[in-house]
Parts: sequence; structure tokens; C-alpha cells
Amino acid sequence: MTTRLELIAIPGLPMVQAGDDLALLLADGMARAGLTPRDGDVLVLAQKIVSKAEGRSVVLADVTPSPEAERLAAEIGKDPRLVQVVLSESTRVVRSRPNLMIMQHRLGFVMANAGVDQSNVAPADGVARALLLPLDPDGTAERLLDALSAKFGVRLGVVISDSFGRPWRRGTVGVAIGCAGLPSLIDLRGQPDLFGRTLEVSIIGFADEIAAAASLLQGQAAEGQPAVLLRGLTWSAPEMPVAEVVRPMGEDLFR
Repeated sequence: MTTRLELIAIPGLPMVQAGDDLALLLADGMARAGLTPRDGDVLVLAQKIVSKAEGRSVVLADVTPSPEAERLAAEIGKDPRLVQVVLSESTRVVRSRPNLMIMQHRLGFVMANAGVDQSNVAPADGVARALLLPLDPDGTAERLLDALSAKFGVRLGVVISDSFGRPWRRGTVGVAIGCAGLPSLIDLRGQPDLFGRTLEVSIIGFADEIAAAASLLQGQAAEGQPAVLLRGLTWSAPEMPVAEVVRPMGEDLFR
């Protein structure tokens, strides 16, 4: 059982650009900080640096809004070009109101604006851009895991995190949108509780809890700490991607 966890923000990472080698940037950052990865360490990376490295930005001037985007933009008071980008990343509009769209992203996540973001994306050339989620967060996490594990000779875990709102509570929290080397879920059903009662519904959102812990250091504004190393965690469940976290529609009581 884990009795102590350590969270360490990797300092001094440069502003990530399209095409950057994230594994190399992370390895250099850890070396500068005197951090030597160990078996079982987990690296939590903010979605923005992953998306930037993958070149997942869109220049709004290049976007032509569809009639649907024009209509929805007029209803909610947003730039029609931005609305078009959001619609292009989504499978459906779940809810909308002035200045907000709750979307079902093509990866299955239900989130504000389909994860399309303009914060901390300020360009040097002054061109208005929007940043999208990675194409395949689980796949990206797997590739980073392979590169970093090979470089350091240890088995790591990788989590890609983002900030989500919640339907019944105010405030955003860190959640996992991709992971590798660890289970996104840990199913405790069938195991006994402290008093021997068999658990019937308990499934832990393991990757989400890791992402939320790291978010305390990553922050939500100008903290500039997008990569966090988590040390001291143990688990025995099999690896599972975040894609398995998305609740099937047949189990969803609210959509």
C-alpha cells in the first residue's frame, strides 16, 4: 500500500513548438533538475504541450464557418470561426448557452468547447489561433513511454492531462485524456472492503486521480509547469488506456 507520494514539477521547460521532441525536452529538463526517473514513476503532461508539439493549432483566419456555425455563434455570442473549429472536433452539441458550448468530442469526452482552447497559446506573430486536443492521446502517451523508458532503462507511466468542468460542481479539475504504462481504471468489484463486505460498484478512476494530483502543481493560468513527476505510487491492475474510461451510451443516465 502506498503511504507517501511525491509530486515534482519539472522546472525550466522551454515554450514548446510544433515538431519538438517532447521526450528529449523532458529528459533534458529532468537532467537539469537532478531528477533520475525510477521504476514506477509517472510523468503527467499538460495537454497543451502535447498538442503544441503535434502542431494541433488552427489559424482562425483560415477557417470558413458553415451555416450551422454561423447560427450557433449568433446564439451564444462567439466568433463563428472558433465555433466552426469546435464543431469540426465534435460529434454533437450536448448543451449550449451564451459564451459556452458543451460538446461530445470525437474521442468521446464530454467537455466545454470540445477542448478547443485559446489560453496560453499566444503567438509571437500576433495571428489568432486555437489549439485542439491531440489526435490520439493514448497513442501519444504510449510513444512517449517507449522513448523515455528506453532512454532511462526504467518502466514509467505517462498521463496526458487536461482541465474539465463538472456538471454538478463549480470549478475545473485535472483529468486524464491519455495514458500508457498504467491502468486508467482499477476495478475493485468483487473484492472485500475493510469489514469483509464484497464491493459491488467500486471502480477507481486511477489516471484521473493522478491527473488531478499533478494539476495542483501544473495550475490553470500562468504557472508554466506543464510537466510533473509523481513518485511513490504503486498498482497491480493491468494497463488500460483512457479510451476505456468513456462511459458507453447505454450506461449513461444523463444524455
